[in-house]
Amino acid sequence: MSDQSPADIELRTSRLSLLRPTTEDIDAIFAIHTDPEATLHNPSDALTNRDEAHDLYERWNDQWQRCGYGYWVVRRHGSSRQLGFCGIKPMELYGMKILNLFYRFIPAAWGQGLAGEAATAVVTWASRKAPDLPLIARVRPANIASQRVAVRAGLTRAEHLDGIGFDGFDWIFATNLPE
Repeated sequence: MSDQSPADIELRTSRLSLLRPTTEDIDAIFAIHTDPEATLHNPSDALTNRDEAHDLYERWNDQWQRCGYGYWVVRRHGSSRQLGFCGIKPMELYGMKILNLFYRFIPAAWGQGLAGEAATAVVTWASRKAPDLPLIARVRPANIASQRVAVRAGLTRAEHLDGIGFDGFDWIFATNLPE
C-alpha cells in the first residue's frame, strides 16, 4: 500500500490539510505528546523523551505502509505549523475488528472546531476506503470536548461497548456497527 500517491492520502477541508506524517513531524509528535494539557485524559500516551516520539512515528509509518492509512498531521492550508494529529488505526474491541479514531491537538488550537473538522474528514474517508469496518472513538467520560468532536464527526454513543481502557473507563462513540 505504500505506493499510493500523495493525492490518495491527503485530506483537505475548508481550512485544513491532513497529510501523512514524515520524519520532519517528529518534533511536533514530541511537543504535543509531552504537553500535559494535550494528554490530560490519556496519560498513557504521554511521552518523556524524543526517542519515544521517534518510535511513535515509526509505528505510525509502519501502519501506513501495511494498511495504506493511519494518522495524519493536521495543518491549516498554507501553513507549516502542525496543529495536531487525527487518524485511524485497526484494532479489536470485544473480538470485533474496528477502526479506532484518534485526535490530539495543541491546546492553542482548541475551541475552534479544528479537531471536529479533521475528524469528520477522516471518518468520511474511512467510510469510503474501509466501508465494512465499524469506526469507534474511545473517550473518557470527563472529556466533554472530545465527546463533541466524536459527535461532530458523525459518531453516536454506543453504551453497550463502554469499558475499561488504557487510562480508565472509556465511553464508546461509533458508526457503522453491525446490526
